[in-house]
Amino acid sequence: MHMKSLLTAAIIAATVAALPLQARAEDEMKVAVGQRGNWDTSVCQLGQDAGIFKKHGLKLDILYTAGGGETIQAVVSGSADAGMAVGTLGVIGAYAKGAPIRIIQGQATGTAEFWYVRADNKLKTLKDAMPETTLAFSTAGSSTNEAVLGLSEVYGIKPKLVPTGNPPTTFTAVMSGQIDVGWASPPFGFKQLDAKQIRIVAHADDVPSLRNETIRVNISNTNFVTKHKDVLDRFRAAYIESLNWMYSSDAAVAAYVKFAKSNADVVKRLRTEYITKAMEDPTKFSGTETLMKNAIRFKMLDKPLTDAQLKELVQIPGRS
Repeated sequence: MHMKSLLTAAIIAATVAALPLQARAEDEMKVAVGQRGNWDTSVCQLGQDAGIFKKHGLKLDILYTAGGGETIQAVVSGSADAGMAVGTLGVIGAYAKGAPIRIIQGQATGTAEFWYVRADNKLKTLKDAMPETTLAFSTAGSSTNEAVLGLSEVYGIKPKLVPTGNPPTTFTAVMSGQIDVGWASPPFGFKQLDAKQIRIVAHADDVPSLRNETIRVNISNTNFVTKHKDVLDRFRAAYIESLNWMYSSDAAVAAYVKFAKSNADVVKRLRTEYITKAMEDPTKFSGTETLMKNAIRFKMLDKPLTDAQLKELVQIPGRS
């Protein structure tokens, strides 16, 4: 009887192991994502809707935030297992203060964000900004926070920096006169530019250091990284597969148009001219020296992280 039971158990185990991954119970991951509706922050949503994460045995519970600062807090508190599209400087600063977070993927090297004013605003370029000029960014510690600090230095200005959340909220603030200079991430803003409601006064890549810097990353709670390596590995694989699909398939364009209420021609232009696949390489993490300098310059660090600290913080398999 004992041998018969062992044989039965072995057969059951072998049968379960032979089942396709999607036929097994799915592991659930809570994922915080900043800026709902942006092309480059839609990887998890579009991948899940297309069944890619399910194929890897995952079900994502997606929480949308107003930006990198809120996303970091969600991961630090443990209310999210992972956070997408977080400003790298904000992550470095939080880690240096003891936050239990790790960088699990690169998210954006270089950035396509731009800053604009209402069409009737007298400001021609950002260098004309005065101390009373209000300049928007998303949330504290975000990549747009780093960008406005950099733009202020490049143009030699000292405007009032104001967190305004996502692009739609920022646009409302600009058009109502609450904010002078708003920010947007393509494709948001294209329609307003074509309608001549707004004018661009600066681009993020006006800051030379941002052009080749991994300005945003994907992160995870340290506890999750330690205890759920298999789940995290499958998440990384599903994320990369979803990203590849987004840049190769017309079906992905159609899915994004439906999700973000966008236009197919705009999306196709966006992914070839503004936010290229090379910019979104999840295995890439570059500009470390610049990141350390900027973190100190913008008072997020007192001194550079050591090699040991960087090795602990940046955990990107196959990193390039």
